[in-house]
Amino acid sequence: MTTDADIIRRSCDSPQAFTELYDKYARMIYRYAARRAGESAAEDVMSETFLVAYERRDSFDQTWDDARPWLFGIATNLLGKHHRAEAKILKVMAKSSGRDSYADSTDRIAEQLDAAAATSALAGALRALSAADRECILLYAWAELSYEGIAEATKVPIGTVRSRLNRARRILKDATGPFRNNTEEVDHGRAQATA
Repeated sequence: MTTDADIIRRSCDSPQAFTELYDKYARMIYRYAARRAGESAAEDVMSETFLVAYERRDSFDQTWDDARPWLFGIATNLLGKHHRAEAKILKVMAKSSGRDSYADSTDRIAEQLDAAAATSALAGALRALSAADRECILLYAWAELSYEGIAEATKVPIGTVRSRLNRARRILKDATGPFRNNTEEVDHGRAQATA
């Protein structure tokens, strides 16, 4: 089976081979960029990611079989340029309407409003995270990278990744607390006392 490292190694002699890497990961990079910076910037970030990767393919660490951490690291750096657009999107989402702006009280509308309020709270919490913590949680959640992959993509020790993810999860959990479905039994298995 051909690894990403093999593809990159072959592309040094045969540049056409690099298209295999593009075909394999372009959609994944595009989806990540679209979530981070919106559809309008996603195509540019995805294209530029592969352009930078192609130009810097000699710098790829050949001990890694998987090029995703390297590619997501490049994409993350490029997304830094689009940070203002991301902050604007999160700010708009954080200010999005809540339950008070709707008069209809049907269950469907109530669920949509609860979802909008939860999204607003989550967007506000994401916006409040430090840039480093936000990068870690989004690489984990949206890019589906492992802790090791995130460490490689962000060039920090794995312990730092664990710390950042823990902090980000705690902040996001606190922000969405009122909107989470609580599946724990209130009585913790004890029979309710009759009045």
